[in-house]
Amino acid sequence: MSMSNHPKAYGTAAVAVAFVAGIMLTLGFKDLYPDLERRYQRRRGISSTSDSRPTSTYLPPVKLEDHTRSARHSVVGRPTPPIPEGIEGCIGNTPLFKIKSLSEATGCEIFAKAEFLNGAGGSPKDRVALNMIQMAEEEGLLTPGHGDTIYEGTVGSTGISLATLARAKGYRAYICMPNDQAKEKSDLLHHLGATVERVTPAPITSTEHFVNLARKRASEQTASGEDASKGFFADQFESTANYLAHFKTTGPEIWQQTGGQIDAFVAGAGTGGTISGISMYLKQEMGMAGALRVVLADPDGSGLYNKIKNGVMFSNTEREGMRRRQQVDTIVEGIGINRITENFEAGRELIDDAVKVTDEQAMKMARWLVEKDGIFCGSSSAVNCVAALVTALQMPKGSRIVTILCDSGTRHLSKFWKKVAESGMEEDDEGTDIIAVLGIRKDGS
Repeated sequence: MSMSNHPKAYGTAAVAVAFVAGIMLTLGFKDLYPDLERRYQRRRGISSTSDSRPTSTYLPPVKLEDHTRSARHSVVGRPTPPIPEGIEGCIGNTPLFKIKSLSEATGCEIFAKAEFLNGAGGSPKDRVALNMIQMAEEEGLLTPGHGDTIYEGTVGSTGISLATLARAKGYRAYICMPNDQAKEKSDLLHHLGATVERVTPAPITSTEHFVNLARKRASEQTASGEDASKGFFADQFESTANYLAHFKTTGPEIWQQTGGQIDAFVAGAGTGGTISGISMYLKQEMGMAGALRVVLADPDGSGLYNKIKNGVMFSNTEREGMRRRQQVDTIVEGIGINRITENFEAGRELIDDAVKVTDEQAMKMARWLVEKDGIFCGSSSAVNCVAALVTALQMPKGSRIVTILCDSGTRHLSKFWKKVAESGMEEDDEGTDIIAVLGIRKDGS
């Protein structure tokens, strides 16, 4: 029977033959292709030191190698930066940024040092706490892993920084603080593993003042003789480790971040370490004494404003029958005081001026910064920003002013921000003119 009588079988056979022929042709061309390619390159004048393709179908065994680490290095062309050792390595080098709304309102550049981004306790006190611990270790006052305890009297931020670093470096923390401070601060201290003793506010001359009580507790542990552990009183108000921390770190950072182009520095004072340390670095170390204006931001009830302006420590709320609170008559926490500390005295002569900021102005500024810039700050930061704005209005257009954003508003919810809400400021439309909102004249007076 012929194939013509069976067309289906004939078609199948033809396809099979064509398929086999195709395979044979492909294999033959694969071996022939390198020669054709070389001839083509010679004809076009293209030279090649080596064949770009294999001359046969043989493929050598594949060897797998790990190039992950070298690939990481080659991405940027240089070694990766060092990774910090522990939480203490995340302190410092905080960013400096322009506060847009305040800069536009004044015609000056107002910059904020974002100290709330310090990686341990979230405030400039991280720098202070770390330096106090390191200096105490160098002097043999603290020994890691021996049950030593760090004692401090604080309104919150220094205690939080100390409690964080104490755990990280092998110590315990015992914090004494006034019981009129925002409760979230003491709650946070408890969660950080610190022992917290909240006490009734008392004058600094009293043994029951929170600072004096912390000193007493440290002495009691050292003298107990129950074990070899020591009690170390950090003493942030009088310890030179405080202002030296800012002299060694914060001041140099501001200088580098501004390229030395800064006309004014504005900050509040509690212990006085921040304003003294930074001022000493900029004015003395970097020779800006005649070019830099240092301005103190002072809240209600504090006597430092009058000390700078008139040479006398005095506040109107100190008059007989006027005092409402034992410490400082303000809702602002962290700055304001009615005595001269060693840290404030270290840089007092370098402070050129002072701005008094009311509680109402601080609250309005805090609300303004949320609405216009998305910045949620604490009470002392708001005071700093009011004083920075006033300072800018008194200076030539284009001047550069640096201030400090100390901590987040999350530490001030139950007191400062609660007061903001109760005052109706969160519902009111504050308008578009921050100078008018604060009740300040255009010349800053």
